[in-house]
Amino acid sequence: MARLQPDTLAVVLPTGLDAQGKRTYARQTYAELDRQSDVIAAGLYKTGLKRGMRTVLMVKPGPDFFALTFALFKAGIVPVLIDPGLGIAQLKTCLAQAEPEAFIGIPAAHAARVLLGLGRKTVKIRITVGSRWYGWFWGGTTLMNVISLGDGTGAVLENTAADETAAILFTSGSTGIAKGVRYSHGNFAAQVELIRNTYNIEPGEIDLPTFPLFALFDPALGMTTVVPDMDFTRPAKVDPMKIKHAIDDWGVTNVFASPALLATVSRHAVAVDGLKGVANIVQWPTVRRILTAGAPVPAATLERMHQMLSPDAQIFTPYGATEVLPVASIGSREILADTRTLTDAGAGVCVGRVVASNDVRIIAITDKPIADWAQVRELPAGEIGEITVAGPTVTSMYIGRPEATILAKINRDGVIVHRMGDVGYVDAAGRLWFCGRKSHRVQIGDVTLYSAPVEEVFNTHAAVFRTALVGAKVGGMRMPVLCVELDPETRGKNELSARELFDQLKSIGAKHNHTKGITQFLIHPGFPVDIRHNAKIGREKLAVWAQSRLA
Repeated sequence: MARLQPDTLAVVLPTGLDAQGKRTYARQTYAELDRQSDVIAAGLYKTGLKRGMRTVLMVKPGPDFFALTFALFKAGIVPVLIDPGLGIAQLKTCLAQAEPEAFIGIPAAHAARVLLGLGRKTVKIRITVGSRWYGWFWGGTTLMNVISLGDGTGAVLENTAADETAAILFTSGSTGIAKGVRYSHGNFAAQVELIRNTYNIEPGEIDLPTFPLFALFDPALGMTTVVPDMDFTRPAKVDPMKIKHAIDDWGVTNVFASPALLATVSRHAVAVDGLKGVANIVQWPTVRRILTAGAPVPAATLERMHQMLSPDAQIFTPYGATEVLPVASIGSREILADTRTLTDAGAGVCVGRVVASNDVRIIAITDKPIADWAQVRELPAGEIGEITVAGPTVTSMYIGRPEATILAKINRDGVIVHRMGDVGYVDAAGRLWFCGRKSHRVQIGDVTLYSAPVEEVFNTHAAVFRTALVGAKVGGMRMPVLCVELDPETRGKNELSARELFDQLKSIGAKHNHTKGITQFLIHPGFPVDIRHNAKIGREKLAVWAQSRLA
């Protein structure tokens, strides 16, 4: 891409306001990013890093983040990328699994490393991105010194193999301990091609990625990355106008955002003027495409977003996981015109058609390991089971977690099949439907309740923002319990009493066979959610909370 479009901007970073109050940005072209990553790669070698060495990278999104990441790729050094908001216990566990030998980070990351003892046994090389003043505290060198060492050298590009480890990316930890996923260079190359072809992304587009790791696809796709002014660990708390300003300033064509961020910006954008009774709609006129992942997107959010976009724009909800992405995809127009009514009636959430080159099959649910495909019972269309996928983006293993790898992978004639840990089915039209996490199913006697088909029925109530199905003991008997988070827009406006709301929810549930037995409801002030997307509901925590309330 640097050869094709050397003067095209690769990275744009907001830097504040000038004396006249105008927004200012730092800029880096493709040629500059290519050259800077070469210099850093050469400097890393001279600092003592070697091909294959695992290296934690904790740097804020911006030019240094991109240059360092691609320098590591060029040098064959393995970046270990961990969400800093995971919490102390999770960070310790993640670093213990990854066993990194080097640590590149901003001063705050190094301070946490030293004070909390992160990677103490394995980290031998330390590089600080930022002020030299901090160096005396933890030693090592600085990125400035690395650049000085590498300056004047030529291009660096190791002849890495397709099956060679390229990076270790950690899962969100929303359903347990965050696990380090081993990505090969072949996995990344396949992902770039699948994303480009599935969404018709063209060089020269402008992207606003609100999740840093997805921003790394931009240079390979030829897009300009406009780094948003936001706290990446709190996407639901984003300032909608800062997003709007970035879109307007740069003519953004593509946005990657979590469902929680879209809910926030769309509520702000489609705000009703109480005096005039009309909507004051904030427009995103240049955006052609929005990609959103992490959790199902409520239809109400999609409707609000469409009021902000041009008539030919669309919101896509790619389905996948850290271990394999993308698996399937569907556009908002098909959701709103077709699958929404089925979802509201308890069919689950349609995640669309399988992306070409992936092989998705539904198998009988079991919580036990499956070593070989001969032990599998494949299910026919329409029957709910565990979703499995084979394809070029399927990763091979978890680092330092052999028991997790055994549970998640199946051998099919030498091909690795990944068990998504999700349940769902394929309909008669060949579309894949998501019915929730396998671990979130609630067993009541011989009846199995799946989270998405149950929750989406109750989510149709105007006063409900979202619900979560959990199991709890009531009077010594295990029962399904529905935790309810109220819609913030309806709070304080002709608000129902809890008894009135619960009676209405029971009436809604009584219309469907799979929900008519749900009679226990609890209002929760605000569901626990994951750090990465602020959208995956912490049902394990809610189950403990519900049990304590009912007890």
